[in-house]
Amino acid sequence: MTLTFAPFLPWIVIAVLAVAALLLSFIGLWRGVRGAWLRGLALAALLAAIANPLLTQEEREPLSTIVPVIVDRSQSQDVQDRPQMTDTALETLKDRLSRFPRIEPRIVEVRDNSESDSPSTQLFSALSSAVSDVSPSRVGGAIFLSDGQIHDIPNALPNAEQALGFRAPVHGLITGKADEFDRRIEIVRAPRFGIVNEEQQLTLRVFDDGRPAGGGSAEVTVKMNGEEIATLQATPGQPTPFSFKVPRGGNNVMEFSVAELPGEVTAANNRAVHLIEGIRQNLRVLLVSGEPHAGERAWRNLLKSDASVDLVHFTILRPPEKQDGTPINELSLIAFPTRELFVEKIEDFDLIIFDRYQHRGVLPILYYDYIAQYVEKGGALLIAAGPEHAGQDSIAMTPLASVLPAQPTGQVHQAAFYPRLSEAGKKHPVTRGLDGSGVEPPQWGRWFRTISVDPPQGQTVMLGDGQDPLLVLNRQGEGRVAMLLSDQGWLWARGFEGGGPHVALYRRIAHWLMKEPELEEEALTARANGRTLQITRQTIGDDPGQASVRFPSGKTENMAFTSTEPGLYRIERRMDETGLFEIKNGDFTTLVHVGAVDAPEFKAMISTTETLKPLADATRGSVHRVTDNSGRIALPDILPVRGDIRVADEDRMLIRMTDETVLKGVNTLPLFAGFAGLAALLLAFSALWWREGR
Repeated sequence: MTLTFAPFLPWIVIAVLAVAALLLSFIGLWRGVRGAWLRGLALAALLAAIANPLLTQEEREPLSTIVPVIVDRSQSQDVQDRPQMTDTALETLKDRLSRFPRIEPRIVEVRDNSESDSPSTQLFSALSSAVSDVSPSRVGGAIFLSDGQIHDIPNALPNAEQALGFRAPVHGLITGKADEFDRRIEIVRAPRFGIVNEEQQLTLRVFDDGRPAGGGSAEVTVKMNGEEIATLQATPGQPTPFSFKVPRGGNNVMEFSVAELPGEVTAANNRAVHLIEGIRQNLRVLLVSGEPHAGERAWRNLLKSDASVDLVHFTILRPPEKQDGTPINELSLIAFPTRELFVEKIEDFDLIIFDRYQHRGVLPILYYDYIAQYVEKGGALLIAAGPEHAGQDSIAMTPLASVLPAQPTGQVHQAAFYPRLSEAGKKHPVTRGLDGSGVEPPQWGRWFRTISVDPPQGQTVMLGDGQDPLLVLNRQGEGRVAMLLSDQGWLWARGFEGGGPHVALYRRIAHWLMKEPELEEEALTARANGRTLQITRQTIGDDPGQASVRFPSGKTENMAFTSTEPGLYRIERRMDETGLFEIKNGDFTTLVHVGAVDAPEFKAMISTTETLKPLADATRGSVHRVTDNSGRIALPDILPVRGDIRVADEDRMLIRMTDETVLKGVNTLPLFAGFAGLAALLLAFSALWWREGR
């Protein structure tokens, strides 16, 4: 209870009146005036009434002590039995805290940032948000329920209070086991681009977390595009170099895996992937034209327009049977270097094109066998056929026939027709979606000649008049062969009847022959755009069914494809997890890493007490594991303490209780108001009147 004043007049006026009353009373007493002391008492009562004294009493309620409990729900907490440990420890902690009515726990569960491509465990950011609305003096302590892998721990030196924003102990409750270990693999340095068939270098490293160095070697299996290419022996903790060659243009997926050890925390980080874009440098194409014709320059112009293509083009203008008596030294023609091209340097070519070529003795018969072997070993051959392919000098009558997907019947079909896509061609990436193919008749010009063949092998992706094959694609051994059974493609190039997509068609045929991944008719690919997983399935068959997706946490989910075009199916899903995903569909498997490859969340997965220990010591807190030696949940006791905590307790979690209160109301009693004040004044003045009356 306190005494306050609420004066009716300004204090300066009251002070002047008080001085005057004091002087009058002093003069009266000095001169011995009868009743002077009663006059002084009456004046004092009057001045007190003007000052309006009040008795006030505040009603206050003690505030609760805030104890934030930050629960780690990041991906590193999803391994082994940590989720069950966390749930049980949290329920036990809630029960312990509920025994103290003045302690208000604030439970905050922290998961990975769904917007971040590089997930990390940000528990102290969550702590700051949890106590941002209260006074620092009300925070009695902070409890972290985590595996210890926290990536935003503030520096405890030199001032932990300044780093945290409050002065209270920090405690850690650590899930997992004390003797955990984990083996993981990382790509330390690797190129993003590489020239096809040229040597490339990368560096990887195997880590054995939780184990001392010198534990022997680890076997690393290396796969390129799903095929095993090498096995390495890596020393844990030491960088391991690896040399390789990029096998093809476009996207190449390299997979590095180290065998799982018995008892390790997780196998999710035992594999790493690296994507390298293959760049073809100076593609070498050999174009051999059998004789001049109207469409001879269609292929030449297309290939010469590509700066990355080195084109070697020969046209047979003077076959051996053409003898007109002109001396050789007077001819301006270049002799066809058959041995150099088809024996010595045939392996240097990425693609060989025979454009209306016929066997007329220019190439020895043995050389056709060399070309067939070139295809079987992985080479690419394109036959652009004309009427000569149906004659007696057709190259189909040579040893080259062993790799050709179709044999001529000897007939040349002469009739106007619209080239059309077959059912397989509508799905095949070489012909799928060609401009003008989506209507009937197709919106392009007509052709007038095809070469009749027996039922072909491989895929017939374009049809001529009726159901006659027009474009046949086939795999032969390790190589590929394409046959265009008409020499009328130049009509599209010249714009006849509006022309047609000859550039797109010719380029796709050439790129398919050179094994560009984007044009594979059966393929499963996956890529990540931030946290969005995009899966693509190309097929010339029926619906491929569902894709089985294995998450980094180990769970598996079946996802249904959606048809976007004929032969093209896609899945697009935003993922909650980040890390290495494995996708399977039928016999196809691919890997993709969602999120940043070097995300802190996957760099270490073993539980540890060491990360929180410095901060706990600086704030006089403690760090304990949530389980005892037998594996049971055993949390330390909670001890509320008043005042500052000066000494840490290793066996208990100390909580600094707050002294703060909240004002609920104020009771005020005026001393000179009502009957009490009136009685005091009447008493003073009645006494004065009585004294004066005597």
